[in-house]
Amino acid sequence: MWAYAVRRIAIGAVLLLALSLVTFVLFFAAPVDQAKFACGKICNNEQIATTAKALGYDKPVYEQWGNFVKGIAVGRDFDMTGAGQTEHCAAPCLGYSKLNAKTVNELIGEAAPISISLAVVAVVMWLVFGVLLGIASAVTKGSIIDRGIVGFTLVAYAFPSFFIGVFMLKFVAIKWGLVPYPAYWSIEEGGVGQWLGNLLLPAFTLALLFLASYVRMTRAFVLESLGEDYIRTAKAKGLPRRKVLFKHGLRAALTPLVTMTGLDFASLLGGAIITESVFAYPGLGLLTVQASNAWDLPTIIGVVVVAGAFVIVANIVVDIAYAFIDPRVRLA
Repeated sequence: MWAYAVRRIAIGAVLLLALSLVTFVLFFAAPVDQAKFACGKICNNEQIATTAKALGYDKPVYEQWGNFVKGIAVGRDFDMTGAGQTEHCAAPCLGYSKLNAKTVNELIGEAAPISISLAVVAVVMWLVFGVLLGIASAVTKGSIIDRGIVGFTLVAYAFPSFFIGVFMLKFVAIKWGLVPYPAYWSIEEGGVGQWLGNLLLPAFTLALLFLASYVRMTRAFVLESLGEDYIRTAKAKGLPRRKVLFKHGLRAALTPLVTMTGLDFASLLGGAIITESVFAYPGLGLLTVQASNAWDLPTIIGVVVVAGAFVIVANIVVDIAYAFIDPRVRLA
């Protein structure tokens, strides 16, 4: 078991290195003058050259990537004031944003709690309602309840996230006043109640998109599980229907949802770009949009690497969890 876990972690580390390298190649090996975009439209050639040197864009791609990896491993020194006096950025250092005059670690550290809070509340919403509605749809297969739930999921899945977000913000919060206008408050600032209350609307916007697929997947898994031989045997023994459903059928049916939940949650930790932009929540998604508009490459690369790390770690956790559930996975 330990050998399997170490092997998966080693593979994850290699994938993370490969991700950072590909990101650098895409941004710096492309036929685009990165320093020109970073300097601005009115810069002359001398100013562009100065900007390239200050940001390190004049160095080869492999050297820039090597410095980035070195920063993650042992930290880096940056001229954060522009006066030639360097300051140390402790490992794991993701770079320095001259545009914001902060390290990328600081920017991500400020934005990550917001994205994590939003992701956690959204996951709870879509798991609870998605699984319950999926089970209800499965046990009432062919009835009007089943058709109504399936129809609702189709309609919910058809709407894009920006439409749902704008609708919720404009009508539910502003026009009808059913909930207060959402503005992020940390638990330290406003307590758990205000923190959760201001997350409900944007989290529901995210959850509605995922809820549709979780309802359909849960329904399919439950129906498939209820058709197995051991379920028929349990029914033949005279076990109560509720016990057959929840103790025997549901446990097997929900196992594939572990993978879906882990990967979806990891992707949200990297930032829900559209939802955070609509509600003006300064999470990783909005940070990415702002960095892209300002051509802040260090911040973009840092967010991409962190988001990729979330997904890779989620894959490792799911693989190890499966190894505990099914020992045959360890031989794969």
